[in-house]
Amino acid sequence: MASPLSSSIFSPNFTHLFQNKAFFRNHLPLRSSIYATLTRIASKKNASMELTKRPTAPSILSTHLESTVKQFQSLMAVIIIFTEIASPIPLYGLQDLSISPAEAVLYSPETKTLPRTGELALRRAIPANTNMKTIQDSLEDISYLLRIPQRKPFGTMEGNVKKALKIATDEKASILASIPAELKEEGSVLYTSLVDGKGGLQKLLQYIKDKDPEKVSACLASTLDTIAQLELLQAPGLSFLLPQQYLKYPRLTGRGIVEFTVEKVDGSAFSPESAGEAKSTAKIQVVIDGFSAPLTAGNFAKLVVDGAYDGMKLTCANQAILSDSEVGKTTGYSVPLEIKPAGQFEPLYRTTLSIQDGELPVLPLSVYGAVAMAHSDVSDENSSPSQFFFYLYDKRNSGLGGLSFDEGQFSVFGYTTVGRDILPQIKTGDIIRSAKLVEGQDRLVLPPQDN
Repeated sequence: MASPLSSSIFSPNFTHLFQNKAFFRNHLPLRSSIYATLTRIASKKNASMELTKRPTAPSILSTHLESTVKQFQSLMAVIIIFTEIASPIPLYGLQDLSISPAEAVLYSPETKTLPRTGELALRRAIPANTNMKTIQDSLEDISYLLRIPQRKPFGTMEGNVKKALKIATDEKASILASIPAELKEEGSVLYTSLVDGKGGLQKLLQYIKDKDPEKVSACLASTLDTIAQLELLQAPGLSFLLPQQYLKYPRLTGRGIVEFTVEKVDGSAFSPESAGEAKSTAKIQVVIDGFSAPLTAGNFAKLVVDGAYDGMKLTCANQAILSDSEVGKTTGYSVPLEIKPAGQFEPLYRTTLSIQDGELPVLPLSVYGAVAMAHSDVSDENSSPSQFFFYLYDKRNSGLGGLSFDEGQFSVFGYTTVGRDILPQIKTGDIIRSAKLVEGQDRLVLPPQDN
């Protein structure tokens, strides 16, 4: 005969309470009470098992206790599983119970190190000298430390800068040797600026010792900018070989800058970020990255050079500004979806990333002003020949770890670095008056048929 306790678990009233997840999630005292009860049950279970081991205990008592223990285990399994689903928190003190943890859990990826600005993402994407990357990582840690609201760990910051200084001085020869001969002079100037310049490591160390967070922040930004310039000199081309079948597409073997002139056609004007005259046109600059997306950036750069986007209408959708899908369609290439995972040597093609499994891209979509290609209307394994979009990332509409729900699904190939304040002012019907490749045309490699 079933125990009255086990029967009461599945009575209509009790079942209704467990099915009401919102009620259970929002009643911490109830959860705490259940956990306390489970702890007492665990103690009783252990005591019961000890009792049943005594040779003087009657066999009928042993049988009853074993039956009760099994009922307790079933009850605890039901309660714990539901509790963890409704409001997962650690069940401390119950580790010794013979209940297997759920194997399928919702994975929250580690997103602390995911770049949250275009500048940071672009800097990390440069394939440069390992010593420079170590210096960069050490200084980027200071950016996180500066976000601590009250007592900032200036001692830790000082240690980071001293580490960076030691590497910079000890490995000077290695750092400069990574720069091509024709760029050595420029590299030497940048190296001197990095170590002893007004916005260099020595100055940064002094501001940290003075415990001046505002000056530390400004100097840190200058130092990281100098590091990025040095790294770009060290990485004059792609660090990997493209698959043979993709050499038929245009490719960008480094960085490029595209300048858009956008225009309002309804008689309104763009409001300048700082004091200035409101105008019907505004400038937006996008840095496109061939280090991580050479095919996508190359196809886009060729379209810009061909004038495919001049006069193109823009459409505002949910969290995105899309270019028209028709203009330039005949001159663009439907290149394969191209995403480079963080920690990998080369991009993946024709496949998306599994964010739930911890795969994160070098160039994330979850950055305000990210620029990506739309999918082909034929297959999601390819990008559109010409349609691109500006992504207006909004953390309030994001998923786990602040990631966009579309993270890892599109070929991101650049970021808006100038004119981010203009993006939210763009309305459906506004046009791209012109798009120009102002830097990087020497890194644009065209297939034989386009030369």
